[in-house]
Amino acid sequence: MRLIGHLASESIARTFGDFLYVQGIENRIEPHQEDGWAIWVNDEDKLEGATQMLQAFRANPSDPKYQTQAKGAAALRAEEEKNQEAYRKRVRERRHLFRPLTGYGFGPLTFALIAISVVVFFFSRFGYEPQRVMPLAITNYSFDDTATAPWDNSLPEIRHGEVWRLITPIFIHFGVLHILFNMLWLRDLGSMIEGRQSSSYLLIMVLVIAAGSNLAQFRFGHSPVFGGMSGVVYGLLGYIWLRGKLDPASGLFLHPSTVTMMLIWLVACYTGYLGHVANTAHLVGLLMGGAWGYLSSLRYR
Repeated sequence: MRLIGHLASESIARTFGDFLYVQGIENRIEPHQEDGWAIWVNDEDKLEGATQMLQAFRANPSDPKYQTQAKGAAALRAEEEKNQEAYRKRVRERRHLFRPLTGYGFGPLTFALIAISVVVFFFSRFGYEPQRVMPLAITNYSFDDTATAPWDNSLPEIRHGEVWRLITPIFIHFGVLHILFNMLWLRDLGSMIEGRQSSSYLLIMVLVIAAGSNLAQFRFGHSPVFGGMSGVVYGLLGYIWLRGKLDPASGLFLHPSTVTMMLIWLVACYTGYLGHVANTAHLVGLLMGGAWGYLSSLRYR
């Protein structure tokens, strides 16, 4: 979903939105405090055509064709409603399953990631028995009587086909505060990306950033005893921050104070006063997400 422009009044914006709908371009209009009403186009492949139509509409909004064709939108929507009636009788609509906790709603993939994390957290007895979820760790480890942790640096489990271990450490959390803060940030950042882009886009980001940050933490953190969603959270933060600044029409935005707070927390973790923290995963996740945001914005600059 992308922003193509603004129109001054609600009636004009709705007329143009209906006109786009008749042309087969699904869209949404939203009030904007400074610029009137924003026009969003759902399908990015139709962005160019919709933008050209908006330019033509602005040049001559009183053209009768807009009013005439816009009237057909009601009939099309009624037909679509009729076609979906049987489906809605069998399946509850998503808004009933995912209560809108943010302005973007609760994304289904975000919900699934949180649910998996919570299940793993309870299964590991609130993180106090990580051996119960050892198949999710990046590699097997065991504590001896001196509390050291011997392990194989070559990641034998992954080399022998257990490739999920590159990703699954993100579901392991140690303590209530650890999972609570990670899930709250994931809820907001993940749902924003799902709401403005798509669940599949978020899934690809989570998989790539998780694998990269987990590998970096293992190689440079000198221990397999780590876990948590924070590397991914910092990756999503970096992506939304850079993409929103360089491509405002993407609809992604973070308040500068939010970014500042998260960067201060990143630095504070490096002091060592906050205990054992996967600092490398945080930093690498942030860099990966920022690079992703920058590169993805080049298409629209």
